[in-house]
Amino acid sequence: MTSARRPPPSRLGQQAGPRLVGKLEVSTDVGTFLGDTRIRLLEAIDQYGSISQAAKHVPLSYKAAWDAVDAMNNLADQPLVERSTGGKHGGGTLLTEHGRKVVGLYRAVEAEYQMALDRLMAQWGAVEAGDVHAFQQLLRRMAMRTSARNQLACTVIGLREGEVDYEVYLKLDQHNELVAVITRESAEQLGMAIGMEVVALVKASAVLLLTDEGLRTSARNHLWGAVERVVEGPVNAEVILSLGGGKTVTAVVTSESVGSLGLQVGQRACAIFKSSSVILSVLG
Repeated sequence: MTSARRPPPSRLGQQAGPRLVGKLEVSTDVGTFLGDTRIRLLEAIDQYGSISQAAKHVPLSYKAAWDAVDAMNNLADQPLVERSTGGKHGGGTLLTEHGRKVVGLYRAVEAEYQMALDRLMAQWGAVEAGDVHAFQQLLRRMAMRTSARNQLACTVIGLREGEVDYEVYLKLDQHNELVAVITRESAEQLGMAIGMEVVALVKASAVLLLTDEGLRTSARNHLWGAVERVVEGPVNAEVILSLGGGKTVTAVVTSESVGSLGLQVGQRACAIFKSSSVILSVLG
């Protein structure tokens, strides 16, 4: 949860004082994945049944909206958004019942949070603006964000200790497991243990794609799925694979590779990446 300083509307004959306005973030056991923009996106999806219409309403770009949906589904214990196919209008995008519960929880907590901040300010009385600003700056420095496109919620199911490195075995879901290699120092700092919930971070540029099921590679991690979207560019293309259960993995490959592999929506493909390409994050 973060707070920002914003003065309320001035009253006639009175000077406006500082006010704390809550900017709520909701976290699971494995990290933060919901904020106001994403909640408004979920609400718009529920209203319009279309990712493009929801994106315009927020507003977000179409790509940013899909990226947000992929990230939320990957971190949630159940899918928040599902894509429907067929029907009279050719399908659409639907908010699941679990997604509606999450939105309701967020809005309820947000209202209580704001009431608590208002009560706090009333108890403080006159607060110097500089103090509030310093507190706000501290919160911003403490906030952490990552540029890694793939953020996968996992559970540690195995540890193999080496002289320098640790091999960390992770369960992504009932069908997929991952392996990460981290230094001994990192393992000790993170307090790695069996049963711990972590977030596996993998850059999209570190993910390679293959379609030949008989091809062998030295990469430890293989995630098979179906191509959900292909976002083509002049040089590179972004390919999103659906792993099932609302989870996805994103790869950035050359446009030439998309053509040579014949990648298209619905095609079965495998995302492969080295164990050394996996960065682990825990909720501190």
